[in-house]
Amino acid sequence: MRRDLSVSPERFREHLKMLRAGGYETISLHQLTLALQTGAPLPARPVILTFDDGYRDNYVNAFRILKEERMSGTFFVVTRMLDEQRSDYLTWGMLIEMHLAGMEIGSHSYEHVNLAGQSDAYLIYQVLGSREAIEARTGEPVRFFCYPAGHYDERTIEILQQANYWGAVTIAYGVEQRSDGLYELERLRVRGSYDAARLALLIDAAYSPGIDQVDQSYGDGLELP
Repeated sequence: MRRDLSVSPERFREHLKMLRAGGYETISLHQLTLALQTGAPLPARPVILTFDDGYRDNYVNAFRILKEERMSGTFFVVTRMLDEQRSDYLTWGMLIEMHLAGMEIGSHSYEHVNLAGQSDAYLIYQVLGSREAIEARTGEPVRFFCYPAGHYDERTIEILQQANYWGAVTIAYGVEQRSDGLYELERLRVRGSYDAARLALLIDAAYSPGIDQVDQSYGDGLELP
């Protein structure tokens, strides 16, 4: 599963070059929200690149290549992993460097647990504690959340709203983003096996009715407003 949820550095660079050749420009969730809520302008073909969990390869590979290609991404981190200085995950220093370079940082909870059916106290602990930890390092508000493994319910959304999050991403397949759906933003799952041509077909097909969604059943990915 870890391999399937990951894209090699070489393939990732191919993906970015394909997106640029297709006229896509990376934006942030912050920009998307302003566009949906206030009508702020966006590029003709905007795309949001999202990365979940905060693995160290986000810094070693993805961040490096994004900078080289002059593009940006949104990184959702599980803050307990950073607090415990786990070797497979980002350090706080890496996260700060990414933020200063223009990457968007969001919360993926404190412990990456199922948030559906949990008590208010537990939800607050997971979504507010992680947010405050990131904000203490970056000096900027954290406005966006990523549901761990896609698990959430209506109370989770209510707690996010009360905690002043502006929105959250799901693992639901889709490219249609709406102002009344900011806490259930859709994404496209990018599998490790996808070459640039396969990714281009996935994007094209996402805008066509009747797409086969079998290979979109789980995961993190690429979001298209």
